[in-house]
Amino acid sequence: METTNKFKVDFKYYKQKCPPPDYSNVIEFSNDKDLGRLQRVKPSQPVIDKLNPEEVHVASLMIPPSEWCIYELLDKPGLLFVNNPFTAIGQRYWIYRCLRDYTRRPNRLNIDAHNVLEKSQDWWDMCQRDDHLNQSLMKKLRWATLGYHHNWDTKAYSENMKDPFPSDLAALSRYVCHILYGQEDFSAEAAIVNFYHFDSTLSGHTDHSEMDMSAPLLSFSFGQTAIFLLGGTSLDVTPTPMYIESGDIVIMSKESRQCYHGIPKIVPAMKSPWNTGLPLKCGDEEPPSKRARDTIDREACSVKSARSPFSSSGMMEELLEEEFWEPFQNYIKQSRINMNVRQVLCKGEKTLNNKGS
Repeated sequence: METTNKFKVDFKYYKQKCPPPDYSNVIEFSNDKDLGRLQRVKPSQPVIDKLNPEEVHVASLMIPPSEWCIYELLDKPGLLFVNNPFTAIGQRYWIYRCLRDYTRRPNRLNIDAHNVLEKSQDWWDMCQRDDHLNQSLMKKLRWATLGYHHNWDTKAYSENMKDPFPSDLAALSRYVCHILYGQEDFSAEAAIVNFYHFDSTLSGHTDHSEMDMSAPLLSFSFGQTAIFLLGGTSLDVTPTPMYIESGDIVIMSKESRQCYHGIPKIVPAMKSPWNTGLPLKCGDEEPPSKRARDTIDREACSVKSARSPFSSSGMMEELLEEEFWEPFQNYIKQSRINMNVRQVLCKGEKTLNNKGS
């Protein structure tokens, strides 16, 4: 009996431009109308004394866990959604890291295969040069891989395609898993950083290359808004559409870990949370409330006490400077960045059983 690829049908529907799709069925986690399809999840409270300096640093870039809004879809067990727990300076930090640092060697980029950069050149620095060639280079970057590098041909990981994983992103992943699951042993070993523009899509797929399929997938998004489709374990299941906005975290675990998912469209963000409460004039800024000002002051104290190599360099102060932030602002106003983090190895293992090639 022939089955209908319902995921593909809905993907094409939300991708279409003329006529535009009806978005009324898309879940908006900040909208009360969708609360009937969700259940709230209570966060765990971390023991601050047990956090290492790197975890203290990433925690300082977020609001207190007691204020996190965490939801689980009633019809998609294991799909957890955290409504933007990042502060404005926290969003800037991760946008900066993705654009300037995670695109540097030894991390691998989709443009490496085309030899558009010399070994001594960095993608972000080249994009800041004022000429047409380097401006076009900005839109050519689609992904960067960190840690265990995903092989797009074999869909497998290899010990021969592995580099050090960023310690701050690993700390963020551990911290989030601790808040959501009370779990302290999540090991971030691979990540794909995707760079989307308004004409970008991500076809429906499942993530099944990891040895430990019981470990959750963590997704951190910044910038413009995505329409995210989450289907079932087969393509004949009608997917659930939802908005993923800047700062939102999506975790796929349990049943949802093996579900088809994709992004048919990027739409303009309704707000700019990377500017909220910050006294800058880069555009789209929002006036700081007393709470926002108090948060900024608290962050500054927390960051100084964290002794993080990333905060001690003065980079946090630079992110508040208009001239320094402007190129990042110009990028994120037209684009979306997603950090997708996964644990590759089974607990207790140090290397892949199959060394790969």
